[in-house]
Amino acid sequence: MKKFLVLYTAEMSAENHFGDLSPEDIEKMNKAWMDWAEKAGEHLLDFGNPTVAVAGTAPGVGGYSFLQAEKVEDLADLVAIHPHKLMGGNLDLYEVVTPPGM
Repeated sequence: MKKFLVLYTAEMSAENHFGDLSPEDIEKMNKAWMDWAEKAGEHLLDFGNPTVAVAGTAPGVGGYSFLQAEKVEDLADLVAIHPHKLMGGNLDLYEVVTPPGM
């Protein structure tokens, strides 16, 4: 199985987004993420967490997860229904590769 890093990007930081949500919205959002995690099943290696930039210039990375699959195409349906994407964010997938000799 190949391992993939998923970076969640959006125009608004996760920290700012959370501050704008009502308790009911937070409950709905958490349910959507947990439902997605259940659908991901064995493809989900690490649910990840939200992130907050503390240095650097890359804008908009608001969180991460790790997925696994034989090939990235096997994740297409899972990515299409991801709650972050459905809320207007973007998902960037990167294959994790092992350097030669490591």
